[in-house]
Amino acid sequence: MIVRECGIYKTDYKADMALYPLPFARWAMAGLGVALVALPFVLPGKYVTWASLVGIAIPGAVGLMLLTGYAGLVSLGHGAFLAVGAYTAAMLATRHGMPFWVCILAGGTMAAIIGLIVGLPSARVKGIYLAIATIAAQFIIEWAINHIDWIAGRAEPTVVLPPPSIFGWELISDTAKYYVILVFAVLSVLAGLNLARSRIGRAFVAIRDREVAANIMGVDVYRYKLLAFALSSFFAGIGGALWAYYLGIANYEMFTITISIEYVAMIIIGGLGSIIGATFGAIFVTLLPFVLSDVLRALEDTLGIGDVPGLVGQLRLIVFGLLIIVFLIAEPEGLNRMWRNIKDYVRVWPFRY
Repeated sequence: MIVRECGIYKTDYKADMALYPLPFARWAMAGLGVALVALPFVLPGKYVTWASLVGIAIPGAVGLMLLTGYAGLVSLGHGAFLAVGAYTAAMLATRHGMPFWVCILAGGTMAAIIGLIVGLPSARVKGIYLAIATIAAQFIIEWAINHIDWIAGRAEPTVVLPPPSIFGWELISDTAKYYVILVFAVLSVLAGLNLARSRIGRAFVAIRDREVAANIMGVDVYRYKLLAFALSSFFAGIGGALWAYYLGIANYEMFTITISIEYVAMIIIGGLGSIIGATFGAIFVTLLPFVLSDVLRALEDTLGIGDVPGLVGQLRLIVFGLLIIVFLIAEPEGLNRMWRNIKDYVRVWPFRY
């Protein structure tokens, strides 16, 4: 009964547009925030690393959700934009000594510019043809990183980044990096939620549902398609720059087409058309290999497994494929729909309607 809407009246526009109109929801989000801040102090370092990797994946998942889940534009080259963000941040940090936060934002901006260029064919092609165009962008960017000397060097396309620092304080420990990543992850989710319910988000949904009808209603379809590519690439660039700073290196092998497929899996498993679904998908897909590894190590002696990391790498792709098929058949709206079912059950309990 604590989540009832009875007696809660919206008397102004601000209350009507609130992300969490119910007091219980606001308290729950405050509790979640406290839990995330306290996580490094109550859990072992292994789980802090897991949480950091989830936070790095969230901006890219939110960006792809805006592009595919909201605007309906299929992209299979999302990893390329992560690479653009990572290498932009790495070059600015190593060659020009730019501050950490400038490199992160510059990585997102450069990825957005490349995303605009990649989005140009969206005026004439759609569906599987657009997906092929994004795959072409993936291979072109990988080729550019490997063969253009001023990007990374032809012989060894790896750039080593200095430790990030804020106001002279070097972020070396996993806990410090976790808090920085948490800030960017939370900002990405909030930005995605507000974009989705803004005029831009409504235009994206109109284009996704019926492009001709959107055009008739006055939506500039081509402009909003380019905007979708730019926004998606910006979020991906932020994620790529965070990933490079977290590992301390930028290498093209970190952003292959396999990574692009993983991000597609995130938004499908999380639930297309939902920013919260993108967050759930990022958590699920990022943590899946670690959970599999722990389970296999626990059964290592029983099953006689010799190479646990190799087996995890093979099983991960198999499990991703199976999960995508299962969710498309059993629950097309993904984990977000399951979460909504739980919330609806709590809302009407003990009644059935």
